[in-house]
Amino acid sequence: VTHWYKQKEGEAPERLLFVSGGKVTVENGFQENRYMVEKNSVQKLYVLTIKDVIPDDAATYYCAYWDPHLTGYYNKVFGSGTKLIVSEKGSSPPANSEILQKKHEHGITYVCLIEKFYPEVIRVRWTDDEKEVTDNVVKGNTWQSTGKNEYSIASWLTVPVENEDKKYYCKYEHEEEKASLTTQVLFPIDSVKTAPQEEDCKRVFNRGNLMYQLKHRTAYLVYIILLLKSSMYYLIVLFIYR
Repeated sequence: VTHWYKQKEGEAPERLLFVSGGKVTVENGFQENRYMVEKNSVQKLYVLTIKDVIPDDAATYYCAYWDPHLTGYYNKVFGSGTKLIVSEKGSSPPANSEILQKKHEHGITYVCLIEKFYPEVIRVRWTDDEKEVTDNVVKGNTWQSTGKNEYSIASWLTVPVENEDKKYYCKYEHEEEKASLTTQVLFPIDSVKTAPQEEDCKRVFNRGNLMYQLKHRTAYLVYIILLLKSSMYYLIVLFIYR
């Protein structure tokens, strides 16, 4: 049995429909004739199609199924979700993308900056010459340009000093464009000081705050770790003196 859930922003997910034995059953409250599910047995895919899309359809849609192989029990496994945006504005690729760098005592931090795209849905990942890199990677949230319906995003990769000469790639996938940037062509964050135009000044300000955001996230993680250690110590002491 395969399920589809709809989750509007700020609300709990609700089941839209489920497929069993090739039959699609749409939940009450949804128009049955607007939803179609197709199965691709070769690629093992279920494709959900929504007809005559309206603004109320804007949401994140999740596919889910029961998996009996996890811990011996049936567990419902959800996909990562697909965000549907309904807008009169046409989509546009990033107007600018670049990699910045910041050297510090323990290594080098690369910042992949991707600016002015629409809609805000974008996938950003780091790779080396062989595989995807996930260690020491921090992905920021998208932010919206003031007064404009455009979005930007940044992603950080920190590597040890001994990997300074190694080439890394920042790859992004937007519905209008796919691209790959390399750390061989980059700009030091400290070298960006002034800009003549107001919009450029905002970009410089955002760049200057990238390292601050990274330090803030790191400090938060350290705080959580110390809090967990403190809780464990309290439980141990409580157990000993019971």
